[in-house]
Amino acid sequence: MRLRSPSLLSSVAITLVLAGAIPAAATAETLREALVRAYRDNPTLNAQRAAQRANDENVPIARSQGRPTASAQTGLTDNFLRGGNSFTTPERRLDAQLGVTVPLYQGGRVRNGVLAAETRVEAGQANLRGTEATTFTDVVSAYNNVIRDEAIVGLNTQNVRVLETNLRASRDRFEVGDLTRTDVAQSEARLSLARAQLQSAQATLISSRENYVRLVGSPPGVLETPPALPAFPPSADGAVDIAMQDNPNLIAARRVRDATDYDIRVARANRRPQVSATLGQNYFNFLGSLGQGSAAGLGSVQTGNATSAGVTLSLPLYQGGRPGALVRQAQELRGQAIEQATAAERQVIASARSAYAVWRSSLEVIASSEAAVNANKLSLEGVRAENSVGTRTVLDILNAEQELLNSQVTLVSARRDAYVAGFALLAAMGHAEAEDLGLDGGPLYDPTVHYAKVRGKLNDFDDGQRAVPVSRSTADTPAQSAVVTRPLDPLLESNVDRTPALTTGVDTPRP
Repeated sequence: MRLRSPSLLSSVAITLVLAGAIPAAATAETLREALVRAYRDNPTLNAQRAAQRANDENVPIARSQGRPTASAQTGLTDNFLRGGNSFTTPERRLDAQLGVTVPLYQGGRVRNGVLAAETRVEAGQANLRGTEATTFTDVVSAYNNVIRDEAIVGLNTQNVRVLETNLRASRDRFEVGDLTRTDVAQSEARLSLARAQLQSAQATLISSRENYVRLVGSPPGVLETPPALPAFPPSADGAVDIAMQDNPNLIAARRVRDATDYDIRVARANRRPQVSATLGQNYFNFLGSLGQGSAAGLGSVQTGNATSAGVTLSLPLYQGGRPGALVRQAQELRGQAIEQATAAERQVIASARSAYAVWRSSLEVIASSEAAVNANKLSLEGVRAENSVGTRTVLDILNAEQELLNSQVTLVSARRDAYVAGFALLAAMGHAEAEDLGLDGGPLYDPTVHYAKVRGKLNDFDDGQRAVPVSRSTADTPAQSAVVTRPLDPLLESNVDRTPALTTGVDTPRP
């Protein structure tokens, strides 16, 4: 049973609800639209759903081992070469047999095999939940990466523009003798470095957009700021307590561990007796060829049938050590599953604690970075003003501009890190799936529907539906560019002309 935290679910501010399905040609502009698109079109998630449907079939496969089986066979024999007493040997013979075998007792193999398969279905359903949460976490990360990298490209573009203005001013002042060649060289070097940083930021943005296309299936438009995340537990231990009960990967590992106990019982059944009931019907027809051409054959019986029924007891006495090896193997595999469940538990604990720590740390970094951006803006204004009266150098301006850029980039990155870490914390606690997020774009995928449909099927000729592609190829999606149309956050704006223009040597002569 999956436990939920009412305090978390009731305060989920990331209410990702749509009025209806997203048209195929629309461009995702909000996080909820991106998540719905990925929920429908992500190939990793769709592949896991197919894998779970295949896993469901293990239950009817296990059940079939305890069900009656029926078989029929027929044959026609033509004795084209016969000996002397050929009248006793028919020239042709038609045989037909029909048999039914009903397993009565198989040492517990069927019952425990079915229980093991059912337990693994539960594990697979939990794994599907885990894949869903991982996919959503990747989408949230990609979404915020695009927003971050667009902002960084915008900041670097702004920085290049500012440095180009500075370089023009430096060259003008150099022409009138107010600055030295060294000042101009410093401006040129800083501009060249800024252009290189812009190119690197543009390449990173293209990579982030392509990764978004890979996960969501469509290019990102002008992405809106993601909605607020819900309130989290007041401590990492509180998050761990929830994760220990609700994390789907941990639930899956525990169910796989439980299934191995049934596997041991299945292996032990190989040493136990087996009982089955049989019913057979035989028919033969010599097609009038018995004693053909002889007086002895006149009046010979040319057809016949026989019915048989019985009970078969099979008691294994010695099998060359195979049953013992199977039991030992099953016990070691259970040991492996136990350790894997412990490893999954450790991973969940580490993920919850680290995500909580990154989330809290990023919030502190955001607060510090916002203060640093505001302080660096004031510092840059002051340095520019002081440079206009000759108390600051060009290098001081360049350094102040670089410090402002660095603090702005740090702020943008911290915002991304806080949001992604917060969502990763939701995933670690088992609360980052479509049902938790309230996704709506049509009915949600329910793995229990297929399982209920196939678990009791008896038809040997029911092949089900042929596999068809679900996820769309992105081969026809245009290559992404580094063009940014999203406006910068007002906090990140730093207009070039907010301070007095740089003076020339005519206005402020050098001493």
